[in-house]
Amino acid sequence: MQNELLSEAILDQIADAVIYADRSGDIARWNRASVAMFGFSSEEAVGQRLDLIIPEHLRAPHWRGFDAAMSTGVMKLQGRPTLTRALHKSGRKLYVEMTFALVKGDDDNVLGAVAMARDVTERIERERSAARTT
Repeated sequence: MQNELLSEAILDQIADAVIYADRSGDIARWNRASVAMFGFSSEEAVGQRLDLIIPEHLRAPHWRGFDAAMSTGVMKLQGRPTLTRALHKSGRKLYVEMTFALVKGDDDNVLGAVAMARDVTERIERERSAARTT
């Protein structure tokens, strides 16, 4: 039991957003950093589809990749950081750097996917502003 409590404490106190979604794309784990980054409480997010934080124009490609990963057990972006857009509860669009991994059970069956996200909106806007002035 102690290891389980420690695991929960680590997930809740890590600085990056950690989001776990089951095979159908429903959010099952949403840590404190996810609350801070996206504005949705755990109660609001858990049980909702990932569309909650995916901008409309990115949903179709997201679901194509997600469904392929769930069926093949292989994720194209596994472990590689990728820059993408996400939605805040307020409707504001964020730039987020995300890494993804499949979560597999003891029998190697895919249970779902986990993403770690970091808000890089300020950095991207600063870089774009600097590029415009040079």
